[in-house]
Amino acid sequence: MFKLLKNSTISVYQNYFEIASCLGATIIILLAILMDNILGLQACPMCIMTRYVFGIIALISFFGFIAKKFFLIDKFLIVLASMAGLAVTGKQIYLQNLSQEEISNLPMGCGMPLETQIEYFGFFGGIANAYKGGPTCAEVNWSFIFNFAEWGFIFFLVFLISSILKIFRV
Repeated sequence: MFKLLKNSTISVYQNYFEIASCLGATIIILLAILMDNILGLQACPMCIMTRYVFGIIALISFFGFIAKKFFLIDKFLIVLASMAGLAVTGKQIYLQNLSQEEISNLPMGCGMPLETQIEYFGFFGGIANAYKGGPTCAEVNWSFIFNFAEWGFIFFLVFLISSILKIFRV
């Protein structure tokens, strides 16, 4: 049984990596949206940025699946997107582990929704302002073993490592 599972996992990794990455990232986004709607959670701007990065990974993987001739380009783009996702989720994990006193001294970077910040400050200004974080980004409203930012960090790490291994054909 274990050998069959191992062989099928290796087969999916070698032959269907792009579509598996696309489905994985899409499922993560759908789960986050379901959690918002079912549990009534309100996503902060850093959570929204995390979802956008997962969406970028899904799109890159999908186009990589369609256009197999661009073998390395899509893997490098997934590596870059994964590093961006690691930066966002890493910052959010850092904010969530601050003391209550340090949280109260944070700037209000997460005060407005991400779309409003982008509209008001421009694309890069809105992203930079949201990345500063704030008290709402430091809240942990849900956890199942880990919270959403920690799960995102783990999945971005998986995407990063698997893409690097795929680049070097391991």
